[in-house]
Amino acid sequence: MRLFDHSPRLVRLAAAAVLAAGAAVAAPAQAGGKFIFANSSAYDTLDPHAIFDVGRVASRINLYDGLMRWFDNPPHLEPWLAEKVDISDDGLTYTFTLRDAKFHDGSPVEASDVAYSIDRILEMKKGAYSLFEGTVAPGSTKAPDAKTVVFTLSKPSAIFLATVPEIHVVNEELVRANEADGDLGTAWLSKNDAGSGSFRLTRYDPAIGWQATRFEDHFFGWDMVEDPLDTIEFRTVVEINSRVLGLMNGDFHGTDGYLPQDQVKRLAASENVVVDEQESMRIFYSIIHNGRPPMNDVNFRKALSYSFDYDGFIDNILSGSVARDPVPLPNNMWGAPADVEGYTYDLEKAKEHLAMVKEEVREITLGALAGYGQTEQAAALLQNGLNKIGIESKIVSETWPVASGKMRDEEQMYDPLFLWKSTYYADPNNWLGEMYACEQIGARNNSWYCNEEVDALLSEARTSTDQALRKANYEKANRLLMEDAAGIFVYNTKWFGPFNKDVKGVRFSPIGNGQEMRWVSMD
Repeated sequence: MRLFDHSPRLVRLAAAAVLAAGAAVAAPAQAGGKFIFANSSAYDTLDPHAIFDVGRVASRINLYDGLMRWFDNPPHLEPWLAEKVDISDDGLTYTFTLRDAKFHDGSPVEASDVAYSIDRILEMKKGAYSLFEGTVAPGSTKAPDAKTVVFTLSKPSAIFLATVPEIHVVNEELVRANEADGDLGTAWLSKNDAGSGSFRLTRYDPAIGWQATRFEDHFFGWDMVEDPLDTIEFRTVVEINSRVLGLMNGDFHGTDGYLPQDQVKRLAASENVVVDEQESMRIFYSIIHNGRPPMNDVNFRKALSYSFDYDGFIDNILSGSVARDPVPLPNNMWGAPADVEGYTYDLEKAKEHLAMVKEEVREITLGALAGYGQTEQAAALLQNGLNKIGIESKIVSETWPVASGKMRDEEQMYDPLFLWKSTYYADPNNWLGEMYACEQIGARNNSWYCNEEVDALLSEARTSTDQALRKANYEKANRLLMEDAAGIFVYNTKWFGPFNKDVKGVRFSPIGNGQEMRWVSMD
């Protein structure tokens, strides 16, 4: 069974179902007001090919389009800029037929723009690059005509179609016109817009955020939404209390759906706020730098894992609002073994493993994300456990742009770092393959973990189309990673999306976290 039924007939039917209302654009829609979202991460760049995270996802999904799009919860994949896709029998050739669409400057979206976009990602080696490295060779994507783009893969990939939405299509002519000294237009595109998305950029300040207006000529049309939004603004507000108070007072209309539970309860009690609760696929865990002493000793990693108070964190700090998840895959994703208990808070076992560590045990640095209270609470809880077994530690809390930069540097990476692993596409590779495949070290594998047995399982699962084999491989890999204490695996989360009571039409998906604004209106 594949993630998406690839038969041309079914793809065309799916496209028709999604786009039926947008196929014929009616008269210009009435302005539906201004929506302001308070975001916990700074928008240090708007280049859709330079970043690949949920903290800044709003700029990508609102200003840009891809060939395919993920919708709703559970997430399902549908054609978007593409009208249909044909896949060769050997699984190596994907031929997409484009529908009529325009960029924000009025020029048509053409197949050459798609080919340029994937080649730009591959050349920049940033953002979603790791998804396509080794699968799509530079220059291999062709545009035989304006409406047809052909991807010829270097090897079969079970996840290729699922990752296609991350090829955000940019206006090749516009980006090339703004290149400086061969920089692929990165300086210009970091603060400008070259997309075809539902909204068009009107203002950007890296210290404040960005603002955009509804793109009337978007190919989908606007007649599916009564009074669609006229303007959207995504503001950087790092401090949790400021986001919460602003939402309660009506200064903001939405904010982070992964707030600490005391803040969620506070918002739910407000007469101006509605909290939308959804099951998600976002795991909370700690990366452990497996490549650095003493973390490169499995016994030290096990000592860390036994020093974290899982029940105290889940039951007391989070009020039981999440589900214990002992492996690096969400409980509700196929490939997650149901019979793994995982580590418990057991200081005696922690001491036993610590006594077997061969390297000198030094003070370790616990990383947390500024503006994300749960990460700081988790770091403090682990520090408390480590103190009790004689391990000295210090907590360093930094903003996501700073932390994400350090995560890709073997020397700067924290010892452990608490954070979430979000859903970018609904396949186990989104978690296991990116987090622990040897080829992803320094890209998405920020733990510098490489185990030959695990890697062989992940590699076979990534290329095979045999669903039973893939499921078995992922289940075994999960067990091995847990036994190896590759990270500290804590929980699978729920999303508690707080919005102003007048906000209507939010469509939550684990991919995008309800931040696609084209469906939204306000009373």
